[in-house]
Amino acid sequence: MTRGEGADGAEPGKRAPGLGRRRLLRRAALGLALLVLVPLVSVAVALRLNYAGDPADGTRTRGKDAVWLGHAWVDGRRTDADAVALARRLRDTGIRDLYVHAGPLEHDGTLPSSAYPRAAWLIGAVHKAAPGIRVQAWLGDKLATESPDGMRLADADTRAAVVRSTRQVLATGFDGVHFDLEPLHSGDEHYLGLLDALHRVTRARGVPLSVAAHQIDPLPALHSVAGTLAGHPKWWSQAFFGQVARRVDQIAVMSYDTSTPLESLYGGYVAQQTSLALEVTPGSTDLLMGLPFFHENKLGHRAAAETVPAAVRGVRLGLSRTDADRANFGVALYVDFAATEGDWAAYERDWVR
Repeated sequence: MTRGEGADGAEPGKRAPGLGRRRLLRRAALGLALLVLVPLVSVAVALRLNYAGDPADGTRTRGKDAVWLGHAWVDGRRTDADAVALARRLRDTGIRDLYVHAGPLEHDGTLPSSAYPRAAWLIGAVHKAAPGIRVQAWLGDKLATESPDGMRLADADTRAAVVRSTRQVLATGFDGVHFDLEPLHSGDEHYLGLLDALHRVTRARGVPLSVAAHQIDPLPALHSVAGTLAGHPKWWSQAFFGQVARRVDQIAVMSYDTSTPLESLYGGYVAQQTSLALEVTPGSTDLLMGLPFFHENKLGHRAAAETVPAAVRGVRLGLSRTDADRANFGVALYVDFAATEGDWAAYERDWVR
């Protein structure tokens, strides 16, 4: 460096070429980082605070829990011994409903009877080994909401076929029907109309209409923002959730696959979801919160964070703060074939006992 030059090689009082631009870029990057990080930190703090405190006494099973069961129970892979073992597993728990995968529905709404050849056997075996347990047909399909392939609820013939398929599967002897149609966007009027038609069928037979529900916006209108930016709204508005809940006998929130990185944040999120759902679900409708009985690590789900103990604690906190005495309330376990002994033990220890 020669006398009279600055450390950056510029003459005194003059800025080196490009230096101002680099400083602006650094400041812009810092500003962008803060714009992203500050809201994320605020959300994390709020969820962690939501996980604090002690659940109220009595916020445990009401004997209205459920478990999703895989297709092996109706396609011939399960045996009488399996049914007896299942009944033994369910004994002295809070489980009342089995959602048994009997589909999927075809994209046109039809359901081939070949999809559930052993359904009558299962229903009889469960009724014999575990009286009082209801066996519901779990039906679902991919919707053509985010890709050209899938079921189109806007088609009246498709909706009519779904209703016929429901009559068909109930004639087999199922004690109810449980629908899981995804991805279902908030505000879908065709879905609400379908639920009205389905409820007329189930009510006439004296059996429950049950649905699996998306999570509720944790922030106002977040589903709209996500839909605009990513093409996948993910959440339902709280108002739409209430519209669905008023049309069914049972609604089970799929409160997993949340992208939360820590147990405490996941539990806080579940506590919030429980409160949001309780606020708009009629007392006459069974509200169930989903528990993650699976251990995948994938985009949107971290097994070490989304645990049964964290979910149950979150459920109990949300119930305590919002409607601790709600009678028609429970948890739903997803899914039997991926569950570990530890999952079952945590459910029984933290929720049943």
